[in-house]
Amino acid sequence: MSKNYDETRYRIELLSVKHDRAAFSCGVEALDRYLQKQAGQDVSRRVAAVFVITPDGTIIAGFYTLSAHLVNLADLPENVAKKLPRYPNVPATLLGRLAVSENFRGQGIGELLLLDALQRALGNTREVASAVVVVDAKDERARGFYLRHDFIPLPTQPNRLFYPMKTIEKLFTR
Repeated sequence: MSKNYDETRYRIELLSVKHDRAAFSCGVEALDRYLQKQAGQDVSRRVAAVFVITPDGTIIAGFYTLSAHLVNLADLPENVAKKLPRYPNVPATLLGRLAVSENFRGQGIGELLLLDALQRALGNTREVASAVVVVDAKDERARGFYLRHDFIPLPTQPNRLFYPMKTIEKLFTR
């Protein structure tokens, strides 16, 4: 993964009341509605951790969510599954949503959010185990984004993609 953004211009932090959720628009109504109306509830109910990228502490240039998840071992490709314990399900981290504001497109924000999510998922495995990061691509554009970043489609669910934690570890120890 390359970097074509200014790391000093943005910071990624947990969603809080200081962030202007109402002004966020990525052009996908379901994602806009989620951030504006549901994200705060998901945080307070502890069903998702919501991270925002901001240039000033208020404006939201993009966001992503992480949650604990399970993946059925039989859904993973055999070459991955054979390296894991023979449990019916294996722990995973769900990258539930990822969106970039229309006002910040073309600046590498999506990639920055993805790298941060993968690094955060890896760091969390020290305390809560996770074998893979999974994501459900909402459309072909999103699927293409994840494929370009080396996510692997599940054989039985082509819009559900995963990234093995062992590979993520290598990504950050180069």
